[in-house]
Amino acid sequence: MREALFVKQNSEKWKRYEALQTHNPDELAERFIDVTNDLAYAKTFYPNSKTTAYLNGIASLLHQALYKNKKEKKGRFVIYWKYELPLLFFKYRRQILYSFIFFILSASIGVLSAMYDDTFLRLILGDGYVNMTNENIAKGDPFGVYKKQGELSMMFHIATNNLWVTFLTVVSGVLFSIMPVFIILRNGIMLGAFEYYFFSKGLGAESILVIWIHGTLEILAIIVAGGAGLVLGHGLLFPKTFTRMVAFKNSAKDAIKIAVGLVPIIVLAAFFESFITRHTNMPIWLSISILAGSLAFMVWYVVLYPIILNKRTQSII
Repeated sequence: MREALFVKQNSEKWKRYEALQTHNPDELAERFIDVTNDLAYAKTFYPNSKTTAYLNGIASLLHQALYKNKKEKKGRFVIYWKYELPLLFFKYRRQILYSFIFFILSASIGVLSAMYDDTFLRLILGDGYVNMTNENIAKGDPFGVYKKQGELSMMFHIATNNLWVTFLTVVSGVLFSIMPVFIILRNGIMLGAFEYYFFSKGLGAESILVIWIHGTLEILAIIVAGGAGLVLGHGLLFPKTFTRMVAFKNSAKDAIKIAVGLVPIIVLAAFFESFITRHTNMPIWLSISILAGSLAFMVWYVVLYPIILNKRTQSII
């Protein structure tokens, strides 16, 4: 093919590529591959021409755009954890607060129900668990359930189960926020009955020092997941000026981002439960340190830091 014809056939495409006008990494990659193919052809048949030099320039431009995009994507990970997720916590602070209130109320119901109805505890926790724990208490090892399974297999089982519960809590918000409330209420009642059981056996303080080593992160993550479920339903219930579908898509995107942010917290809680909680005779100061550190982190990252970050953002705007 003559060089003039080659240029005529491709000049419009090259001009579009040179102008870029896209930040889509897939489209940039396609353009880069297409231009390098043209460059290879030009080098073969017109090695010393201006066309070859021109195509080399476009290929370099696209390569730089791809490189910048790659760096941006690496930085995206930091931006998500440092800015985007905390600002979502602030944006949906009411939904997270509602989830927290629902959980506290349901935990209170669990305590009162177990206190005034002897059969309620077995109904909620199951005969098998209550009988096993009674046997462990008689043996002098009330929290022996955390020592029955190997650390790795236990961590995998707990993390998988809790991630599934989190996913279900968030996604079920599509049912107009009804199911997340139900899941939060169910977990709160179970926790209230569970704690009352140990307090009634004179093991209340010990249960807090042992169980809440992992429970602090686990329970607070469930509460935040409940808030994310309410976020998902919020778009359907209150679309405001958007169409219901657009509002739902926006709320679903934010709810999923919150759910993703809970994954490492849930995995860390599973690690604590599998590798640390089983050491029921650890020093009190160590137990309190882990519990307090977990609580401080969640309060800081979910409540305080988002408020500070929002103020900084507003002052910049």
